Amino acid sequence: MQRRDRVFAIIERELWTLLRNRVVIAVGIGFFGVIVGLSGVSMGSPGGYVSLTYDLLLPVEVLIPTLAFAYVYRSIRGDDERGELDVIRTYDVSRLEYVTGVLIGRTAVLLVVVLTTLGVAGVVASQGATPPVEFFATHQAGDTPVVYIRFMVFAAIYTLVASSIALTVSAATRTNREAIAAGVGMLLTLAIGLDLAVVTLVSTNIIDAGSIAIFTGLSPASAFRGLVLEMAIQPALAINPSVATASPLASAISLLSWFGISTGITVVAAWPETR
Repeated sequence: MQRRDRVFAIIERELWTLLRNRVVIAVGIGFFGVIVGLSGVSMGSPGGYVSLTYDLLLPVEVLIPTLAFAYVYRSIRGDDERGELDVIRTYDVSRLEYVTGVLIGRTAVLLVVVLTTLGVAGVVASQGATPPVEFFATHQAGDTPVVYIRFMVFAAIYTLVASSIALTVSAATRTNREAIAAGVGMLLTLAIGLDLAVVTLVSTNIIDAGSIAIFTGLSPASAFRGLVLEMAIQPALAINPSVATASPLASAISLLSWFGISTGITVVAAWPETR
């Protein structure tokens, strides 16, 4: 069997595993309900897609890592507990092939859920929309669907990174209890911990306030937020702030680094050379 065929076989296995899991389906429906429900509140509101992106930014920032953990944390951990990992190792499958297949399979389902939900949310919010009006009553908004499309692209990248981090948790832990504890810690760290650390460093003058735009991109969540604010929302507004809220370059490098490092750790931790 060729390497590509082995990876595809693992991808197919992961897809069917998720599609047969009722809990996973329920979590996806819950995510859909929350995001589309929030978009319904924004239906026809002033600012259009700019307002919608603002409204969904925080919920998406918090819920995507939660969704990724729910979809991914039982992947490698579950294979190990059921003894399937030992069986897989008897085949001509490398750790890289196994991790690649699991990551692609799980992330593919995640992306379908996230992008479908955001797409429906955009359609719902656009119903009854009026021509662009003044944004914040003082600045004219250049509201176009491009704003929301950029948001969806950044959300997809954020989903990929969150999925890779959740897969690292699955590979690096040895029991369900460890996986859940590490997962909760991961969610708190990504959503709150790293941002609080940056604020603390600035407040204690360890980091210069002028450099905060770079440091706020260190965590995946803040990097995602910075890209949305600077690359999606800001270009739609007829204002040029004197201080950037984030550095797009630093945010992009941060997301790429998180993905590369977490994937590398997962490949190493997927299974030891000897057991």
